[in-house]
Amino acid sequence: METGSPDRLTVAVNTLSRRNRDAGFDPRVRLSIMPGTWQHLPGRGVVRCQGFDYEEIEAGANLSFEHYERSALEELLLAASARAILLEVWGAPYHHRRNPGIHQIHSRRASCAVPGDIRNLDGALQFYFAEEQETALFLFKFCGQS
Repeated sequence: METGSPDRLTVAVNTLSRRNRDAGFDPRVRLSIMPGTWQHLPGRGVVRCQGFDYEEIEAGANLSFEHYERSALEELLLAASARAILLEVWGAPYHHRRNPGIHQIHSRRASCAVPGDIRNLDGALQFYFAEEQETALFLFKFCGQS
């Protein structure tokens, strides 16, 4: 992902939960896509977010989360990326070798295989499309996350 600075960031999205799979739970990722529109594109760059919580989004919207097989989710993400003119990402920064990136792009609430409950640090992707100035907010959950 280009951020407007010389450095590019890798956006790492889980399309399968290894932890759930290894613990004998459903490894599929669940996805909800919340459509919207934009009037002005956000500026490029990396900024610190004061918090992002699915609970707040779900309180104001009737969302349903659908299970996706890994390959189908990968195809959906690639298709949205190919159409998008801008991608907004919420997640946690990481630095692996010489490649900086963002991961933890999913709900951080307790799941079947991860008992820790982290609030207000959820991750998501928002795609901005030129056609009719549409957006698509992708929200990701694992087995056991309500």
